[in-house]
Amino acid sequence: MSLSSANAEDKVKVGLMLPYTGTYAALGTAITNGFRQYVNEHGGKLAGREVTYFVVDDESDPAKATENANRLVKRDEVDVLVGTVHSGVALAMAKVARDNKTLTIIPNAGADELTGQLCAPNVFRTSFSNWQPAFAMGKVMAARGHKKVVTLTWKYAAGEQYVRGFKEAFEKEGGQVISELYLPFPGVEFQPFLTQISSLGADAVYVFFAGSGAAKFVKDYEAAGLKANLPLYGTGFLTDGTLEAMGGAGEGLLTTLHYADGLENPVDKAFRAGYVSAHKVQPDVYAVQGYDAAQLLAAGLAGSPSGKFDKEAVMKAMSAAKIESPRGSFNLSAANNPVQDIYLRRAEGKQNTIVEIAVPKLADPARGCRMN
Repeated sequence: MSLSSANAEDKVKVGLMLPYTGTYAALGTAITNGFRQYVNEHGGKLAGREVTYFVVDDESDPAKATENANRLVKRDEVDVLVGTVHSGVALAMAKVARDNKTLTIIPNAGADELTGQLCAPNVFRTSFSNWQPAFAMGKVMAARGHKKVVTLTWKYAAGEQYVRGFKEAFEKEGGQVISELYLPFPGVEFQPFLTQISSLGADAVYVFFAGSGAAKFVKDYEAAGLKANLPLYGTGFLTDGTLEAMGGAGEGLLTTLHYADGLENPVDKAFRAGYVSAHKVQPDVYAVQGYDAAQLLAAGLAGSPSGKFDKEAVMKAMSAAKIESPRGSFNLSAANNPVQDIYLRRAEGKQNTIVEIAVPKLADPARGCRMN
């Protein structure tokens, strides 16, 4: 074997399919930053292998998802596909991954199907299922004595699943969702919905929004005079990476997520210090998920024979890995989804400070998953 071919085998080709423009641009950038940080912390390598990146802006556009995924899988022949944020894009991407048996790591999109009825041995997730933070918030709001809740979100796969997961827990605990309101993604004309919410007789409101849309919603909610009398709750994406843009309107909001500010673990402290040094801003949950995508891939590569990319060996090692994450340690379920603590957080200044563990080691039910 020539030296050049040996070096080629010692490399791993990573395809990053993430949004770098549009509503979720900041999320895609944070995931990329987190992934690269882990690689850089290990001398530009994963398990001793040099990393070559291939990058595609998926624009959060499901119509372009199949073409974008095929570009990385077939043209660039990546060893692993890392993506994405938007659930609709992720579903199309995962179909390409399953059809081509390409190793795939999902660093954000929470579509329940990805580790549910569409699960596959080569598809892994380092973030969450939509069900997890939503279910946890249902338990939290019921425990806080709320009885009648209005929900509001975008009308797309993620939004609908965040409502279903919330309702499952909230109604199980005796609560009632009196109205489910939806607007088209990524619309931000909230005023008609705020007027409607104020007249429905709810004692609290539960929402799912993320990115710039989340910032605008919370500002509009406060401006409409609702915040003081009608408590607002959401999953953590409402306030993660958006508090500064809210200009104080988000102060005091309670959210549930698998990451929080103020976690007392050494991995998180080192991760945050490294991120701030590199980017001059505090990391958010998206950066953590990118970091852990690289960490999971490294764990897989460590289980593959040196000089080879043995996909079966990599997948087996990834499935068995215990990840020491900035969020706290987690392992993967049989459906390759994190089994993890879900935290209750309070927005304070620019931080989502931990209040408590809302639900410890919560495993997604992975409904319909049949690994083949």
